[in-house]
Amino acid sequence: MKQIQIIDSKNHVGETVKIGAWIANKRSSGKIAFLQLRDGTAYFQGIVVKSEVPEEVFQLAKGLTQETSVWIIGEIREDSRSKFGYEIGVTGIEVIGESHEYPITPKEHGTDFLMDHRHLWLRSSRQHAIMQIRNEIIRATYEFFNNNNFVKIDPPILTASTAEGTTDLFETNYFDQKAYLSQSGQLYMEAAALAFGKVFSFGPTFRAEKSKTRRHLIEFWMIEPEMAFMHQEESLEVQEQYVAFLVQSVLDNCDHALDVLERDREVLKKYTQLPFPRISYDEAVELLKKNGFDDIEWGDDFGSPHETFIANSFDRPVFILNYPKAIKAFYMKPHPTRDDVVICADMIAPEGYGEIIGGSERAIDHDYLLEQIRNHDLDEKEYSWYLDLRRYGSVPHSGFGLGLERTVTWLAGIEHVREASPFPRLLNRIYP
Repeated sequence: MKQIQIIDSKNHVGETVKIGAWIANKRSSGKIAFLQLRDGTAYFQGIVVKSEVPEEVFQLAKGLTQETSVWIIGEIREDSRSKFGYEIGVTGIEVIGESHEYPITPKEHGTDFLMDHRHLWLRSSRQHAIMQIRNEIIRATYEFFNNNNFVKIDPPILTASTAEGTTDLFETNYFDQKAYLSQSGQLYMEAAALAFGKVFSFGPTFRAEKSKTRRHLIEFWMIEPEMAFMHQEESLEVQEQYVAFLVQSVLDNCDHALDVLERDREVLKKYTQLPFPRISYDEAVELLKKNGFDDIEWGDDFGSPHETFIANSFDRPVFILNYPKAIKAFYMKPHPTRDDVVICADMIAPEGYGEIIGGSERAIDHDYLLEQIRNHDLDEKEYSWYLDLRRYGSVPHSGFGLGLERTVTWLAGIEHVREASPFPRLLNRIYP
């Protein structure tokens, strides 16, 4: 008898198999017990017919409690009534681990209760679907960049220098020296790009500020490509191709998860249509002011309501180009004809999910960068290696960062669940 996973049922129709699973739910009549089974790969139904099994097996099935772990033996059958398409006719059950008074029952629970039991909530079908989409985005990320000849590089998590200043960084004592949890691997990726041409990193980043909205997390994961011999417009093309690839991969490979989340596939399909719209920062401010936003002036950064309105003016992700220099990072390339803006872009997701990508062309003039480092009160010694990149064979280069959790939130269609969690690490791992 072969042991299989639920997801492989289609390959074993008519065979008697063994499956390790948990009882997600159960109902029974006088002569039939219906077991909702999950094993981490999928959910399907186990049918226990009283007349077809020993009495002790049927009574055991009727008494199983939610989240009890079991070995199930039975024959795989096609089931046209279910979206999964298969079920198992149960002939044997062995209890592995009992579960009593499981706190998350099939009834409605409040968000606060579920968040306080997030270690168990992860077992639910909705959270399971979210994590399947997250996993697919990760898989597709590697496929996209490997197919386009990028090299994966892992920058350090503990850093002596910072990408955008120290005001929102976690500081730690590193053998009597100051060090910070990384807020971006970008500066290191610039060094890697000048060695390998096209590189990307994928790792955790941190912000030392309380998470109070669905758009801001203390810990999150970033995908950060960096590309040598590339200007900003070429980088924008890579960005939109990458995002469209992610969307298509979710559509192709997360069918059941999208069903569980009730995500509209036709809406997602629009996000694969290229190119994405582009609008300058100047035009975005003008658009907002024309539509009654009196709380925005040129030079201000956009808040969530502003980004949502701008995004809703288009039917796909939109690039906002060339922000004011004063509100952007020191390393961005200055505009060739204007002193007040830099060559950069944010990609804003539709449906109110905000910025999912930030990127720019990098400044390559040594003296300009040194001046910016001084203007931002950064330690010149800590950035001497970064300036070396401009001393020894510098080239035009561009890059960007995509936030994984916010992208998952957008593609899965998740609504905000609660304000800041006292356990941000676990929260970020489980809930985008």
